Amino acid sequence: MCFSAAANFVGSTALGAVGVVTLSKVKHRRELMFASLPILFAVHQFIEGFVWLGLDGILSKQVAHDMGAAFMLYAQGLLPFLLPLSVMVFEPTRKARRTMMPFVILGGATALYILWALTAFPTQVYVEKNSIVYINQATNNTLVAVLYVIVTCGPLFLSKIRMMVWFGAANLAILLIVMLFKRYAFTSLWCAYAAIASVIILAYFWKSAAIRPFRYVEAL
Repeated sequence: MCFSAAANFVGSTALGAVGVVTLSKVKHRRELMFASLPILFAVHQFIEGFVWLGLDGILSKQVAHDMGAAFMLYAQGLLPFLLPLSVMVFEPTRKARRTMMPFVILGGATALYILWALTAFPTQVYVEKNSIVYINQATNNTLVAVLYVIVTCGPLFLSKIRMMVWFGAANLAILLIVMLFKRYAFTSLWCAYAAIASVIILAYFWKSAAIRPFRYVEAL
């Protein structure tokens, strides 16, 4: 996130509260993975707070390196698979879930490549213009960026659940804005603002209590 460790820790606390309330609204196990996203984002922002502390010299540079690796593990190595999978299992009909399957497969392949890249090549973590920059030479290219956008935004736009489409639109808008103004800090900033956008997830679970859980009687 921009600015400081304090911003990350405060943001993490607020998102943690959002995540706890969201999870309290879950009515079926198929809802659990998607409902967990806000609290996962909260943990993610908490981790980046320690990256800041390491980069600021309050903690050791080793802490910055290790916490930076953990931040990248979720942001690039897990999220491309977890997000489409969470949307797929939440969809109310077999037809809708089958529509999501290509995104899950592509997301899994993208995540595996990125996980390999993160272990095979060093990741640079440093501060530029009040933002943290994460650079890995094997993932910092246009093809990986396009695949990342497809698997993290595509399933949301095709969802039969309207609030998921709104969540996808918010994430895509945030992504384009970050790419336009602060591309060098894309990983940190997009994850921070996507976390804020996860308030939409809470709004959905709060407002949809009367129509959930869906009738998950059909197999995948």
